[in-house]
Amino acid sequence: MSYSFNVPVRDNVKLKSVTDLIRKDGKLQSYWKCANVMAIERMGYTDHGPTHVKIVANMALKLLRMLVEHGVKPSVVSDYGLKNEDAEVIVVLASVFHDLGMVVMRSEHQLYSALLATEFLNRFLPAVYSDEEQAIIGSETLHAIVTHEDPYRPLTVEAGIVGVADALDMEAGRARIPFRAGKVDIHSVSALSIEKVEVLEGGRKPITIKITMSNSAGVFQIDELLKPRIEKSGLQQFFHVTAEITGERERRIIEKFEL
Repeated sequence: MSYSFNVPVRDNVKLKSVTDLIRKDGKLQSYWKCANVMAIERMGYTDHGPTHVKIVANMALKLLRMLVEHGVKPSVVSDYGLKNEDAEVIVVLASVFHDLGMVVMRSEHQLYSALLATEFLNRFLPAVYSDEEQAIIGSETLHAIVTHEDPYRPLTVEAGIVGVADALDMEAGRARIPFRAGKVDIHSVSALSIEKVEVLEGGRKPITIKITMSNSAGVFQIDELLKPRIEKSGLQQFFHVTAEITGERERRIIEKFEL
């Protein structure tokens, strides 16, 4: 079993070392498969496995770099005197591990994710960091994992970023699995309405999230899922969200809905 995991490491040697270890770890990849068995096959949810993980990791890394360019200092830098490259390692690791707990159950999965992530952190971090740095990077990663989901609130820049990145994995293709399996509810219908999600520089605020919808049902995804993540991230002052419906007429997703 082998899944492709790639993020743009640029000149971050630490991040490259960590991502190399992620790609080679068969047990981690097996957990991703198990997470999808639970999420998709047993619960009728969207993908919580390797594709989702890669999307979230890339989005989190992009958001972090954009915010740093606009003068935001990562918490691991301001609180511990480490570097921006260490913050990049944290958001990628937290993204990689944030849904591992789905192998146990959906409820409180973020707590199980943190528990399962500890084994991999203990295996990955010694190749890159000193004992003291391992403790810092590990604790910051675990915080980001646990707080990506309610009711826990992120207290670091990195954790806030991971929560927002997770919510941005909402394009239509991501909802087709449960929809085709017969799960017709506001979650699946609204998710199918989201055609494209773009993260752009500038506008009213440093980062503009531009969402293109085929149907106004997509507002549910924005208002009920994305908006709360941004509000609790502690970074809401940096995000501007816009949503547009394409075409003159809305595309019909379902023919009829009955209770």
